[in-house]
Order: sequence, then C-alpha cells, then structure tokens
Amino acid sequence: MAKLKLGVLISGRGTNLQALLDAAANPSFPAEVAIVISNRPGAGGLERAREAGAPTLVVDHKGFPDRPAFETELNAVLTDAGVELVCLAGFMRLLTPTFVNRWAGKAINIHPSLLPAFPGLDTHQRAIDAGARFAGATVHFLSAEMDAGPVILQAATPILADDDADALAARVLEAEHEIYVRAVRWIAEGRVRLDGARAHVDGVGAETSYWLPAENGRV
Repeated sequence: MAKLKLGVLISGRGTNLQALLDAAANPSFPAEVAIVISNRPGAGGLERAREAGAPTLVVDHKGFPDRPAFETELNAVLTDAGVELVCLAGFMRLLTPTFVNRWAGKAINIHPSLLPAFPGLDTHQRAIDAGARFAGATVHFLSAEMDAGPVILQAATPILADDDADALAARVLEAEHEIYVRAVRWIAEGRVRLDGARAHVDGVGAETSYWLPAENGRV
C-alpha cells in the first residue's frame, strides 16, 4: 500500500520534524516525508532532514512582496512534491484563508497548549500565570483562525508548583513528539474524518486523550 506523502513546514530546530522522521524510518509506518520546507534559511530542522535523507527546500518569506506570493510558491512546491498532508511543525508564519482552503482537511498543526485554552505564543508562562492545573499539547486541523481547527488528539500533563516555563515546555514537548506521530498514523490509516467543526477518530477509543505524568512520578 502506498504511503501518505507528508510535506513538513518548519521555521526552527525541528524537534517535531525529528519525531516524524524517526517514525517514517520504520517500514511499518504508513507515511513518508516527501519534502521539508523552511521559511528561514538557518532553521536547524533543515539539517535534521538532510541527515535523514529527506528532500529540503527553503522558501524564504522575505523574498516575496506579500503573503499571497509567498503562499503561491509554497503551494507550488508542495504540489510538485506530491504532498497529501501538510504538517506544520513549528512553522512561525500565519497562513491566509486562501492557503488554508487549498489544503482543507489535508493540513494539520501542533500547538503547545490544551486548545482552546492559550492559543498563540508564550503558552507555558501564560498557563502558569493563570493558575492552570494542567498544560499540554494539541494536534488539530489547520483553520483560517489561528490555533482553532478541529482537534484530533491532545496530551495533558500536570503543572507543578515549582514549574517554570522552561520546565513545563520540556515536559510538554515530550508529549508533542508522541501525539504528532500518532495523529499522522491515524490519518494515514484513514481513521480520521471531519464533521463540521469536529474531528472523529475511528477505532481508537480513549487514545485520543494522552496522559503524560509529571517528572519523577509527582502529581
């Protein structure tokens, strides 16, 4: 059976990309990384992709007169690579409704909070400052509204009394790697279906909620 072709968009070090690359290295994984695209020439994730033998390309947003021109090039590159699922993995550019509609139901993102709580940036410090008891990560379909698409899978972890943003971020990042790979597998296996603003996952039960214990078993 043909593997689902992924186009991974990055802007930084690419740790979630690495999780996908590691998963795709297993012959039993039903998806492959067809291309890795960065909007920043110096992104560390590009080297990760090269080391794994994945094709890479830089599409620097600074080289285009406006957002539509940048996205036109992104679309062309993804299409030429035969991409079937776009995976945003630390891609730090807002995408317009035109791009989102082009890839409707075929683009996903991972965000370091339990959406709809704390969309946007600085999620970990905001969660701590708000006195939240839990933090986590969410894999969701891309939508025109930032961090608001249908949720596929979430992971939760307690916020400890002595957590700072860095400690919490490290713990949540571990969960991100786990659930991004899991969500891509489910999509490749045809288990995920969209119904309006909700995503349904067939045949996995409670696995759509993932619990990550706190450090050293503390809760």
